[in-house]
Amino acid sequence: MAQNNPITSRETLKQYCLRSLGKPVIEINVEDDQVEDRIDEALQYFAQYHYDGTERMYLKYQITADDKTRAVANETLSTVTDSADSTVTAVWREGKNYIPMPSNVMSVVQVFPFTDKAALNLFDVRYQLRLNDLYDFSSTSIVHYDMTLRHLDMLDHILTGERPIRYNAHKNRLYIDMDWNHDVDAGDYLIIECFRKLDGSSFTDVFDDIFLKKYLTQLIKRQWGANLIKFQGVAMLGGVALNGEQLYTQAQEELNKLEEQIQLAYELPPQYMVG
Repeated sequence: MAQNNPITSRETLKQYCLRSLGKPVIEINVEDDQVEDRIDEALQYFAQYHYDGTERMYLKYQITADDKTRAVANETLSTVTDSADSTVTAVWREGKNYIPMPSNVMSVVQVFPFTDKAALNLFDVRYQLRLNDLYDFSSTSIVHYDMTLRHLDMLDHILTGERPIRYNAHKNRLYIDMDWNHDVDAGDYLIIECFRKLDGSSFTDVFDDIFLKKYLTQLIKRQWGANLIKFQGVAMLGGVALNGEQLYTQAQEELNKLEEQIQLAYELPPQYMVG
């Protein structure tokens, strides 16, 4: 009786996919390094397009004195010469107004406002609303209070605005376009909302995902077919002929179906700005 081994690692996932293709009854003509490359490819695709491949995370970062010095003082200088007139040049500067990000962060949604909304004083309009209008929650409607806070938040958004951010996953740098001299001090914390890849070494259940298993199986099958295409038409012992092109075509068709399925059923919808 075959033992039902749980799929909790790269190795068990690899063996599952190879068994799906016929191992050990059929020899799978794919080298072990090629299988490892296909696992990396499948995990990367899974993280980029499957909603279970990433997780929404709130990271906390403490501003250091070096961050402020780098953002304010250091700049990248480059001199550009006009191709038509070598006497005309321009000097460009690029600010270093960024903080380094972990390599597993896929995208950054926002950086939460730096002001402490919970700190109220006697002259704060929210404090006066709570003092004069919300003295008794049991007999006073909070509708007016809620509408007033929404209006104040809109005014704050219009007059103060959000600090623009820029992030590229391949650079692993979060650029924050603000006045680093006055907006933050060394020791202040930034709360960053982001999406990051799910860590398979800590959450091993990711290797047992049904889509990942199907997708990786077809990647290995396509690699198998690509390896055998060079032997197309070569007769083996017993009159058996290898047909790598058919294997490759079948795997590619299945991959196309799976990639269409992930877009329709598993991919997060794009976030549109309304208003």
